Amino acid sequence: MIAVIRTRTLHALRASASEAQSVATAARIKSEQHQLESDLATDSAIRAESAVEELRASLARTTADAARLEGELETLRAQSLLDTEDRQALRMLLRTARKQATRADRVYVLYRFGELHSVHATRDAAEIAAEAEGAPRDGWTSPTTCCDGAPASEVPWRIRPVPLGDTR
Repeated sequence: MIAVIRTRTLHALRASASEAQSVATAARIKSEQHQLESDLATDSAIRAESAVEELRASLARTTADAARLEGELETLRAQSLLDTEDRQALRMLLRTARKQATRADRVYVLYRFGELHSVHATRDAAEIAAEAEGAPRDGWTSPTTCCDGAPASEVPWRIRPVPLGDTR
């Protein structure tokens, strides 16, 4: 079976085949471009997911660091308050010590039968110490009026003020 085709029909078929081939080539090129764009989009999505995971991990670390630093800050605030209180207490103690240092210009020496028994900051403290050792609660007199002419070894208890810095 032989088919007879006209030349015009043959040209039309060839033109149609050529056109179909160029449309198919264009479609193939578009398909390759779409495939390339799809691969690029996939790669971008993968990179974006990786970046999101890294950012989430960084956020978690930063949140943990922030919580730790807040705890340290609270500790430092508490320590600062304690330091302030300590400084205030030290200032008060220093003021008290300075006041006492300016007042203490003499000490009171307690003698028992002429021998040194103890040294006290106040006369009252010396009397209390003597009374604790058995001295009578009353009868304390000035050293100039009591014991005049009596040897020190015969006086049971005697309190003598001694100025600080004295070389006697």
